[in-house]
Amino acid sequence: MIKEQQKTFHHRSSLTQKNKPFKRRFATKNSMRDKSKGRTQRANVKGKVQRKHSRADRRNAVRTEQRKKRDQIAMTTRIFSGRHRTPKVVAVVPLCPDTDVGSIVRALFQSVDEVYPESANKTAKVLNISRFKQTIQFIEVNRNLLDILDAAKVADYIVMGISAEIEVDAFGEQCLSAIQNQGHPSVFPIVQGLENVAPKRRNDVKKSLQSFVSHFFPDIDKVYTTESDSEALAILRMVTAQVPKGIKWRHARPYILADSVDFQPSSEDPQVGRLALTGYLRGGNLSANRLVHLPNFGDFQIDTIYHVPVALEDAKGNSIEEDDEPMVIDQPNPDIQDSLVEANEPDQLNNEQTWPEEEEMASWQKQMDKMEEEEEQMLAAKSKGERIIRVPKGTSSYQAAWILANEEGEKGSASGTDLSDYSDEDEMMDDSGSDEDSGASDEEGEEYEEYHVDANGKIIEEDEDTGSNDGGAEDNEENNGLLSPEEDAAQLRAYLKERERQNRDEQQFPDEVDTPMDVAARVRFARFRGLQSFRTSPWDPYENLPQDYARIFQFQSFKRTQQRVLRLANDAPAKAGMHVRIILTAVPAKAAASFSPNRPFVAFGLMQYEHQMSVVHFTITRNEDYTEPVRSKDPMVIHFGFRRYNVRPIFSQHTQGGATTNNVHKFERFLQPGTVSVGTIYAPIQFGTVPISLYLPESVSQQPTGTGAAMNGTLMSAMPTLVGTGTSLEVNPSRILAKRIILTGAPFKIHKRGAVIRYMFFNADDVNWFKPIQLYTKYGRIGHISESLGTHGYMKCIFDGPIKQMDTVCMNLYKRVFPKWNTSLWSEYDQDEVLKRQWDEPASKQSDIEAMEL
Repeated sequence: MIKEQQKTFHHRSSLTQKNKPFKRRFATKNSMRDKSKGRTQRANVKGKVQRKHSRADRRNAVRTEQRKKRDQIAMTTRIFSGRHRTPKVVAVVPLCPDTDVGSIVRALFQSVDEVYPESANKTAKVLNISRFKQTIQFIEVNRNLLDILDAAKVADYIVMGISAEIEVDAFGEQCLSAIQNQGHPSVFPIVQGLENVAPKRRNDVKKSLQSFVSHFFPDIDKVYTTESDSEALAILRMVTAQVPKGIKWRHARPYILADSVDFQPSSEDPQVGRLALTGYLRGGNLSANRLVHLPNFGDFQIDTIYHVPVALEDAKGNSIEEDDEPMVIDQPNPDIQDSLVEANEPDQLNNEQTWPEEEEMASWQKQMDKMEEEEEQMLAAKSKGERIIRVPKGTSSYQAAWILANEEGEKGSASGTDLSDYSDEDEMMDDSGSDEDSGASDEEGEEYEEYHVDANGKIIEEDEDTGSNDGGAEDNEENNGLLSPEEDAAQLRAYLKERERQNRDEQQFPDEVDTPMDVAARVRFARFRGLQSFRTSPWDPYENLPQDYARIFQFQSFKRTQQRVLRLANDAPAKAGMHVRIILTAVPAKAAASFSPNRPFVAFGLMQYEHQMSVVHFTITRNEDYTEPVRSKDPMVIHFGFRRYNVRPIFSQHTQGGATTNNVHKFERFLQPGTVSVGTIYAPIQFGTVPISLYLPESVSQQPTGTGAAMNGTLMSAMPTLVGTGTSLEVNPSRILAKRIILTGAPFKIHKRGAVIRYMFFNADDVNWFKPIQLYTKYGRIGHISESLGTHGYMKCIFDGPIKQMDTVCMNLYKRVFPKWNTSLWSEYDQDEVLKRQWDEPASKQSDIEAMEL
């Protein structure tokens, strides 16, 4: 029998998997680790085929990018040319006290043989240059910080006037820093008074001024003068030939520099009405469904947007009369129009309702029993007669009498301290602004003094020999509840000294607190928790949120919402470059009365959702020139892009490289110099990255000097105090700010890896309560609590190695903190004061609003 030859089976060569040969020395650590574990990487056969780009494809891609850039430049320059061209805005800023901005603008007018308009309107001096086919609108700014910042926000170019005889003062340097922080367009420094300098020193003076300006604006390599017409004409030629340098944060936002303002009061309330703003729309496109922000007054809805064409005088001969009539561009849709509701109204009935447990009922019964005992003690003390009360040092007898009355009516004790006062630690910090983790008020550094009280509750005056005229004046001040100037100054010095001490202690011993001896640590620090790892331990961001979090707005994906909102803003019907008239509704008469030809009146368009409140974060860096302590929850004025608010920010550490695994960030009690921190406030939502500036409130509150000063634009040029600068971050309410406290103890006895620790706790119950939390020493040892020893808080601890006698044992505790809902719109005008000047149109002149309605 013949055996048949056995045949082998082979797959097609196209299905054979071919791995690329790989030498070990070229292998990565991850591939070597996976190979050692037996993992295999399977190639994706169904993936998209990657085609190699040829040289022609690469050239085509480069041409496409070049074409896009050319189209973008053409779109930018197109609005500045043509019959209905938009004028370029040039803000002239005086940096020196002797700088005359009017003479600079006059020289520029004379260089092209144009007549300088000697009008009082400093914001609408328009120069039409026929040879360059360009139009320039000059803004002559006063020496006022707000005017300079508002003009810089809407300007295409900034002309800075510098004196050759007088140096730039502190106010000018502050304005330069503020402009640099918020972003700036192209800058042209112009020197005045150079003809008064000796010819041999002129070059040295120009070099010195150029070096000074380049410190703030490094791209400037030359300073200019307007002594001759040729030099002034060269400046105009550069302004008209260049493409304006855009500011990134304002590029996608519509804004308008109002040329005229018209107000129509409402029939129901004459203090509120409709406001018409006329001017050129710049930046992004505007929709009637969005809101408009007026600085100092807030956000308002749009009623109608009109297009008001303005043709040049030399081109109006062939124009048709109907073309120049206003026409409606856009009107709001009530279904999709943004509302003026800035916060949600939380439903209190939806809160979780549970019956109290027996332990809670027992604790409340103990509190009631304790209050009854204190009331009995108070009655017994009254029957005995005189007693002594303790009040904060510096309190007058008039204030002490009120404190006594409140204590007798509420606490029932003149000098006792109830533990219920410390039940809510958040309220303690928010009301007093102090650190509640330092224990009682005595441990905060506050001093007390004693008053003698008789049986009737009246304070007994001990010093009766000062019955002179001076004493009578002091008695009158005490009766009025006021302090003398000397006492007020002394208390202010003591307060500033205490802040300095707390800031110094925070730098030397950060987050360290003393365990109170009169209050159990498990009660005092009941809201704190221990974390195995600050960066990776889980922390639920929606756990025990305050009531204010029910009022904010939160996005499921902030980045996707931002992209959609930006695309929606680009499709708005009112395009940039149009001369428009915007009708706003429900505007107070103060907004119209504040319009002055001497000051820029600007309005900014908001994007969708930018009126709603949320938790806003921003980076902040301290100003090097400001050396005073800056504490969390100190009152500040924040310049938030084009909006200004009164805030009390809380600070936290800025994590480099993004958020941590659990999104937990350490709370900072003070804003430390030389580091970048993150500020957190409740504020309206802001898309994109905008500049942030923090100022002291008393330095920015520049009030008008005189009755009509608010209209004439004459404000005091007070020196503003800049605290810090930064940029905004994305809206993220789930960012956890954890406040850390460190409880410390000292070694008592050491035996190998074991040690007896004392002074961290003062009773055995506290030791057992905090037993699961990990310990560490300042010399790097890690340990835990083994057992409690005795009844005075001694505890046995085990460490990973022997510790030293001079070492300090520490325990970290954390508690989440939240900002307070105290954000309000900042206004340079007093909101409660009714301006004496009312907006009054002549009877013969019909309102533009009424004419458009007809």
